[in-house]
Amino acid sequence: MIFDDKLNVQSAVLLQTAARELAQADAAMAAIIRQVGPCQLRMTWRSHYFRALVEAIIYQQLSGKAASAILARFRALYPSHRFPLPQEILGTPASKLRAVGLSKQKISYIQDLAARAASGAFLARRLAALADEQVIAHLTEIKGIGRWTAEMFLIFCLGRPDVLSPSDLGIRKAVQKAYAYKSLPSPRTVERHGQRWKPYRSIACWYLWASVDGAAPGPASREP
Repeated sequence: MIFDDKLNVQSAVLLQTAARELAQADAAMAAIIRQVGPCQLRMTWRSHYFRALVEAIIYQQLSGKAASAILARFRALYPSHRFPLPQEILGTPASKLRAVGLSKQKISYIQDLAARAASGAFLARRLAALADEQVIAHLTEIKGIGRWTAEMFLIFCLGRPDVLSPSDLGIRKAVQKAYAYKSLPSPRTVERHGQRWKPYRSIACWYLWASVDGAAPGPASREP
């Protein structure tokens, strides 16, 4: 579905409309949009939900470089070129997972997710049909998956256009810069600004990330 030309055209139209309406609704956002240029967020869903969440767990509380190295060693445990199946992860001794650099806590998180996926308790195929808050509720039942990870999943894996992540540190820093706050704004303050960005808050998040980092994060790059 990611490579469907019709969907890509629809996504481009959505992003153009979002940028125009965000600029009209908020002068500070208009300045960011002029600075950053066209939004590069891919608003199409990705079907590899299990993989995205495993990677999100691996990346938690690590620099991108360190997490990428651990992920590469984790992938090397499995000889095929595809991402390991839940059953394969469950069959991997914890000692091998520890040897690639995963903490005991992250191993328990990944094993819990794999067990849910293998048993059918993780409703991967149904996620795309659920409302945003239902997706968050389902994902946060899994050990190691908090609201921030679920919000990133909604934006980057399900392509939802109206998701705000007010606790994200990058977004808070961007809001501080854009609105000239003397100190880091609270998540509640970010939410207040976000009222003006509806129904395109995911696109607003992308622009805010890009305004301070030069690029938006992937679904696994940073915790708040």
